[in-house]
Amino acid sequence: MLLFPGFFLAAGLAATAAETRGNKDSPVSVIENQPVWKMQQVVANAVTVPPSTYIVKAGETLRGVGNRSGAGSESIARANALKYPYLIREGQKLLIPGGRYHRVSEGETGIAIAAAYGVAWSRIVDINALPEPYILRNGQRLLLPDDAARKPSTMEARAAAFRIDIDDVLTGGQPASGQSGRPAASSQPRALPSNVPITEPAQFTGGFAWPAHGALLSRFGPGTAGARNNGIDIAIPAGTPIRVAANGVVAYAGDKVAVFGGLMLVNHGDGWVSAYGHASRVDVVRGQKVRKGQIIGLSGDSGYASRPKLHFELRKDLTPVNPLDHLPREQQ
Repeated sequence: MLLFPGFFLAAGLAATAAETRGNKDSPVSVIENQPVWKMQQVVANAVTVPPSTYIVKAGETLRGVGNRSGAGSESIARANALKYPYLIREGQKLLIPGGRYHRVSEGETGIAIAAAYGVAWSRIVDINALPEPYILRNGQRLLLPDDAARKPSTMEARAAAFRIDIDDVLTGGQPASGQSGRPAASSQPRALPSNVPITEPAQFTGGFAWPAHGALLSRFGPGTAGARNNGIDIAIPAGTPIRVAANGVVAYAGDKVAVFGGLMLVNHGDGWVSAYGHASRVDVVRGQKVRKGQIIGLSGDSGYASRPKLHFELRKDLTPVNPLDHLPREQQ
């Protein structure tokens, strides 16, 4: 759902902090009207900066030059082949690259910024040469693609042109941090505010377990129709518990990646992320600590699914890997 003028995206699935009683694996209750994942509002107020040259004054820093010119300091560094720590000297002539720049505010995510301008987040990553893990900083100026200035004539056209996928969530879902640092991840099922980055696990431990048991509908890699599967699909009845494959922190819980419907992404540390798609119910919230084997939702046929199933992915350093290479073999 895209809302104007701020282009605010919110998840349609939700969870609360209701306590579970009896069986410790019982999922927490779900309330439909409270979003578990949403993007900070972003106002499309980019400033156009003409190309120019700038003579460095005594005591100036590259960040200061960026603030004065309106261009991003990172863009200036690239245009002038400056290397970290980006030292500049009095009297030095710097090229100021022209373009439209969006100034990042605390809590804004890359995906929300991309949505506000109707361009793909991957294009913003490329044009700004953003390094992994793609965490933005408060006050950073992002150069926008040229077509960001040409807006579709209607809200419907703009909404139709903007889509997000798992890659977008993984690379552009963390909000820009302020000066206060990140809070500790919570083991309680309370949604972390959308403008607060999650705390990622320090390292991956314990190996992966199967999230559910059933026949394999499709395997990792190219399919019969030519489409590539970045994970595996497991046939299970609707309402079957989905269990997290390893200890971690929930990075996303919602339904805005249309193809997978109810979707959960869990960060396990050391670059490992697991994905669970087509859920009929999501029982965890962003920022929540989860333990291997814990129920995080129920299976279904949400998204582009013709039957109840679980879509399961493993990614290492953002790259999809074959889950069967990392799951216990006796159940394959």
